[in-house]
Amino acid sequence: MRCPMSFVPNSAQQISLFDKLAFLSKRKQKMIEKSWAQAFSDHIFTRINEHIFAPLYSEKTNSRPNAPINVVVGALILKDFTNLTDEEITEACEFDFRYQYALHTTSFEDQPVSERSLSRFRSRLAAYELTTGEDLLHQCFVEMAESMREYMEISPSIKRMDSMMIESNILKMGRLELLYTCLSNLVKELHRDGKIEMLEGLEHYADPNDRNRVVYHDREIPQAERLQKVIDDATELLPKCADEYADSEDYQLLERAIGEQTKEDDDGHNIPKGKGDGMDASSLQNPSDPDATYRIKAGKEHRGYSANITETVDKNGSVVTDYQYDVNTRSDVDYLRESLEAAETAEETEAWIADGAYASEELAELAADKNIGLLTTGLRGRKPREILTQFKLSEDGHAVTECPEGHTPRSSSYIRQTNSIRVSFQRCCCENCPHRKECNAKIKSRTAVLIFSLGALAHTEEAIRRKDDEIMKLVGRIRNGVETVPSVLRRKYHVDTMPVRGRLKTKVFFGLKMFALNFSKLWLHERGLEKCRPLQAGTV
Repeated sequence: MRCPMSFVPNSAQQISLFDKLAFLSKRKQKMIEKSWAQAFSDHIFTRINEHIFAPLYSEKTNSRPNAPINVVVGALILKDFTNLTDEEITEACEFDFRYQYALHTTSFEDQPVSERSLSRFRSRLAAYELTTGEDLLHQCFVEMAESMREYMEISPSIKRMDSMMIESNILKMGRLELLYTCLSNLVKELHRDGKIEMLEGLEHYADPNDRNRVVYHDREIPQAERLQKVIDDATELLPKCADEYADSEDYQLLERAIGEQTKEDDDGHNIPKGKGDGMDASSLQNPSDPDATYRIKAGKEHRGYSANITETVDKNGSVVTDYQYDVNTRSDVDYLRESLEAAETAEETEAWIADGAYASEELAELAADKNIGLLTTGLRGRKPREILTQFKLSEDGHAVTECPEGHTPRSSSYIRQTNSIRVSFQRCCCENCPHRKECNAKIKSRTAVLIFSLGALAHTEEAIRRKDDEIMKLVGRIRNGVETVPSVLRRKYHVDTMPVRGRLKTKVFFGLKMFALNFSKLWLHERGLEKCRPLQAGTV
């Protein structure tokens, strides 16, 4: 999505001796040199590739030139680095010499950064990805991260990967509130447009006080009846305004909510779906953020998005070299597959370390083809159950045929949902077996039952293959830092309360926070603090 402004690279890469810097005392100049501003100027600002963002602007040279892209991008990174708002970073650039120094704008009479220039740039990035599928900010990030890795002298041979849930900044809604809100939004749009003839009997949905009455306060009417009334009103209104409003977002969201939350009964009437009617995790959670999806992870409900973060790490520290961002229904395995498919075959063997959620035989083979060792078991904190490898399985791997002591099971059945085998033996076979504690079979009145996890077997076999590998010594030192980045992103960079909604808009904000995180790592490295914690990323 191009704008009327033309693309003009910023030539102010070098700080002139004749600008404000020349009037600083030696003491102040020395303070600048020791501050984050110097590090940002040297290693971030000068490495912002403006040409990556040229497609956002017009190719016409006679158009009004854009605000300096490297200054805008740099200001957005510093905004997250120092935890400021758009208004605050604009003021900081205008009055704080450190920001001007970092952005090479000390010679500017008026700073080329405004709240509008920041918000417009973010909007252009999201709009461009929507129309082209290209994430220009991510391209810039990967390029800069690689240069940072080289500068910090971090070997590319070890990477650790972790995913995180990111909450959308939306209200949790029940079915009644969701459908009411969608219907009310469409009614209000019609009311603003003067389409009163379409709203006969529905006027109360435009009343700002009606929502709380219907959703919360009108307890004399059972909730099921209130819900059905909203559904009936919605199904009545949609056909009336379809010709004029089919392209309206409010119309589409109401139509979507009705389609997802209701079904037709035998008489052709729309009624609420029941628990067994297959509610999809991608269903609308709140009309304020149509992209947000629903997921339960570790017993907790999440509405929003997910991110996958790849850190490159060694004794000199760590730097985030890649990130992925999508709806929260996307699995860790999918993220890993995308990363492996995009990775070039490594000249020297690399180790990618992740938790058990990334484990996959298919991906382990794909990784091996690219000279990458995929290590997924060392992060679980569990001792491998080597006894599992001594059981004999059927040719299809879905049945146990013999235990380590040579006993044939009474029964063996495969459980697809958990990728496991339920196997039972005669009680006498297991009661006094020397492997009883290792197998952890449950002794019953006549039988002994064992749940044989095929996933655990795969992990155990992998652990055994690598048990004597030198790389495993590194895993133990790396494992403690694998979840540090998600923790810091929540605590310091507030990723769960981003001031925008929508997958692409929040993705832009998230990407800028990743820039800021990496600069924090580099700044620690510059001060010599990161080297005090080799293979750890506890403070970023």
